[in-house]
Amino acid sequence: MAIADVPTARPRARTRYRRRLRSRIILGFVLLGLSLTLLLVYATNWVRDRVEDELVTDVMNRNIDEVARQYALNPTREPAIPVQQFLARVVTPDRFARLERERPEWYVLGDGIHTIRGVNDDGTPFAYRLAVRKTAPAWFFLAYDLSESERGKDRFNQQLIGVVIGFTVFSFLLGWWSASRVMSPVLELAQRLKRSGRAGLTEPLANDFADDEVGQLAAALDDYAARLTQVVQRDREFNADVSHELRTPLAVIRGAIELLMSKSDIDEKTRSRLLRIQRAEQQCTDLISALLLLSRNERGQGRTDVARVAEHLLDAHRAQLAGKPITLRLDGERGLLADAPEAAVAVALGNLIGNAVKYTMEGEVVVRLLPRAVEVIDSGPGLSPEDAARLFERGYRGTHAGHSQGGGIGLSIVRRLCELYGWQVQVKPGAERGVEAMLTFG
Repeated sequence: MAIADVPTARPRARTRYRRRLRSRIILGFVLLGLSLTLLLVYATNWVRDRVEDELVTDVMNRNIDEVARQYALNPTREPAIPVQQFLARVVTPDRFARLERERPEWYVLGDGIHTIRGVNDDGTPFAYRLAVRKTAPAWFFLAYDLSESERGKDRFNQQLIGVVIGFTVFSFLLGWWSASRVMSPVLELAQRLKRSGRAGLTEPLANDFADDEVGQLAAALDDYAARLTQVVQRDREFNADVSHELRTPLAVIRGAIELLMSKSDIDEKTRSRLLRIQRAEQQCTDLISALLLLSRNERGQGRTDVARVAEHLLDAHRAQLAGKPITLRLDGERGLLADAPEAAVAVALGNLIGNAVKYTMEGEVVVRLLPRAVEVIDSGPGLSPEDAARLFERGYRGTHAGHSQGGGIGLSIVRRLCELYGWQVQVKPGAERGVEAMLTFG
């Protein structure tokens, strides 16, 4: 069942989560610090590996040259290598046959420097560089143990992880401090705006801020506040002028009608027309009072008998039926009181009754009084789902409006009155046909 409901206050719009500006500044510093640190770590490792590789290659080439030179000077003497991590080996021609049969891993390697990795019998990994020089009359091999280098690289990488964490924490602290410094004048400006908004003050803000971006923002807000104050002032003056200028001729009309109706020689037809004019004048007066309260966004004081207002509204509509086969009826127990001026209740309830009478071609319109609410039930064409969804939009006219008069603002006024006084209005399709509208007070 399609239902249009206006609560006591506007529902909170569902907003997307948005990260605070302070958090974005801190996050920016953290990401920048982390990115730069990781880039530095990568560059450091790359440079370290490149330099180490060049140095080791150069040392191994020089040492294997030294081994070959020592062998050429004295083939029977074991080559002497001054560096502890190096191990030299000379393979003489008498061993070539046995190596050809055994074919160890290093036997098939060509001239140059090779990196060899593997696992020992006890499961520990090993790595070494092997320089190979296969020249006559012997082959020369020079091994460089990389174990210490690998352990040093692991320790170095562990230290770099600590550096990354340290610089990230430092970036967070720096971002937090920077965000506090950056956001401090912005937060102060926001607090000033809140205080001035609660107190209704229009003191300039730009004088209390430096001539920077925040100062420019404060100056722009001052300019906007000045223009907004002028608009509000003009609006208040216009509302007051309109209210005064319209009440004056309405008071004249009311006085003239009372004077005419006090005469005893007027016929019933004329009296009926005068009563109709009197009701229209009262309706205009109520509407002006309600609109003036809405424009000022202030509640009027009063306590209204809803049954009496409903009776007057039904009498006014009976006089305007013009032969329409509609019965207007008031049901329920009297005694319902609304904490609001009679004008506000008359405008809200009058729009609901007016719509029911307008769109009901035949049948009846029933106004039922409940303990805390009043129902308006008609036997009209009903309510479509589209109408139910947009019924209280300003300027919207239902699918059954046709060429009827009206600008589609009546129910919009009802909605605004409900928001102002904390009422609820609900409009839904009837059980069998027509529309059921309920106005709940407080």
